[in-house]
Order: sequence, then structure tokens, then C-alpha cells
Amino acid sequence: MRVSYSPGYVADIPDEHIFPMKKFSGLHAYLTQKGTVSNSAVVRPSMADISNLITAHTARYANAVWTGELDRKEIRRMGLPWSKSLAVRSRLAVQGTINAGLMALQDGLAGNLAGGTHHSMPDHGEGFCVYNDVAVAIKVLQQSMWVNKVLVVDCDVHQGNGTAYIFRDDPNVFTFSIHGEKNYPFKKPPSDLDVGLPDKTGDRGYHKALISALDDIFERFSPDLVFYLGGIDPLETDHFGRLSLTLEGLRERDRIVIETITQKDIPLTLLLSGGYAPSVEETVIAHAQMYEVAKEMGF
Repeated sequence: MRVSYSPGYVADIPDEHIFPMKKFSGLHAYLTQKGTVSNSAVVRPSMADISNLITAHTARYANAVWTGELDRKEIRRMGLPWSKSLAVRSRLAVQGTINAGLMALQDGLAGNLAGGTHHSMPDHGEGFCVYNDVAVAIKVLQQSMWVNKVLVVDCDVHQGNGTAYIFRDDPNVFTFSIHGEKNYPFKKPPSDLDVGLPDKTGDRGYHKALISALDDIFERFSPDLVFYLGGIDPLETDHFGRLSLTLEGLRERDRIVIETITQKDIPLTLLLSGGYAPSVEETVIAHAQMYEVAKEMGF
């Protein structure tokens, strides 16, 4: 199982910031030390070209992130303090997702030990998301004729508003989001399929809704590639989640998604998306489950 990762995924932000920036290096260390991912299967990305970023973003925004010309309002909306290391990290992570998509097409399954920044809009970032890596990757792969039809399975607890908005008029991209209905973002551009769950939804209710949605999607849509945003923020212990999944229930969610898609011989790309468990260690362990499940299934 090949994965994208760079030490540059960790940008400089204040220690007191709620975003768990150290989870990226922590997850890489955890997976390689446990043998879930071999060191030789870690592919280090370069920075995504600006020409690729502007397939999903405006040229002004794509360049302003790089040059540090975002205004205070834009930085506040993004939720992360601007630095050159953040700009580098954002371009690396986008290329990591592009690479992971290509590797999935070749291998059947691959991942990026980052990515899933689904709140980013064409002309601004928000919700700790700078560039929309999924949108850029899909646009680049479509333009390069690697894929035609793509499915986004977004299981982050927050609706994938940026991805839904960017692909609102593209019949070849099916966006699916299962999320907390009353959670951020409070304005939710419609995905092709949105499943909004009530607060405190537990394992059983979540799994039932997910299985039903996937069955519905595959009756209507046959993708060449799937991007799976396996956010861990549906956990009951998450700072922002408001749902009530257990760690075991989260693992079963990952199994349902990975098994459903790979049994159909559809290439699958694994992405982290969000997660704000009580500690970086708990965040890492929860994110690792997706890759552990994939390894158990022979990838």
C-alpha cells in the first residue's frame, strides 16, 4: 500500500492552536513503525504547480496563499495563521492527493497521510482548509484523461461544502457527504447526496445510514475512482463532532467504505480529513485505523 507523505506536511503554528498539526508526522511514524506501511511505500510529493491549483481555485487566491498577500479577513476565515511553511505544506498536500489518486489507479488502493481539505472554496479557504486538494486532484486527473467519472465519499463530521460547491454543475463528479446536520458549516451547498445526522448519532445508526447511502449511490453512478475522506471527528470524544461513534464503530465505518468500493474493483484513494480527539496520540490512533483496515484486506 503506497502512501504520500512529506515532513513538510507539518507547518509552523502556535502550540496552543486547536488544529493538531503534529498528527501528520505522528501518523507517518505510527504506521511505519508498526509495519502497516513500509518505508519503501512512502512516496514524497513535490509542491503542486500553481497551474494545477487554478483548475479549482481562482488565480488570485492560489497565488495570494503562496505570496502571503491574503488579508486579515481571509486569514481569519481560513482559521490558520499564514506562514510560508503553511503555504508550502498546502501545496505539498495537494500534490500528495494527486499522487495518491494516480497510485490508486495503478494499485487499486493508495492514500495520502494528509488531505481531505473539503471546506476550501475557489476564492478562499475556511475551516482549517487552505486549498481543496480533492477538487484539484479530480480536475487534474480529468484533464489528463486518467479518469472521467469520480465519486467523493466524505465521512468527515462536517459537510464538504467546498467540494460540493466546486462540482455543483459537473455530472461526472458525484459528491456524497454524511455529516452532523446541525454542525459546521451552517450554510451547506447541496452535494449530490447529503445525509445529515442528528446530534448523538451512535455506531448503529451511523452504519445503517452509510450502507443505505452507498447502496443508493452505486445504483446511480459508476465511478472510475473514489476519494474517501475518512475524518475521525464523528468520534464521541471529538472536540467539535457532536456525534457519538466509538473507536470500534469508526473502524467499522472504514471497513464498510473500503470493502464496499474495493469489492467492486473501483480504485480507492484514502485521505485523512478532520479530527480533533483529546490528544494528538488519540488522533493518530484513530486515523491509523483506515490504513490498518486496508492492510487487513490485503493492500
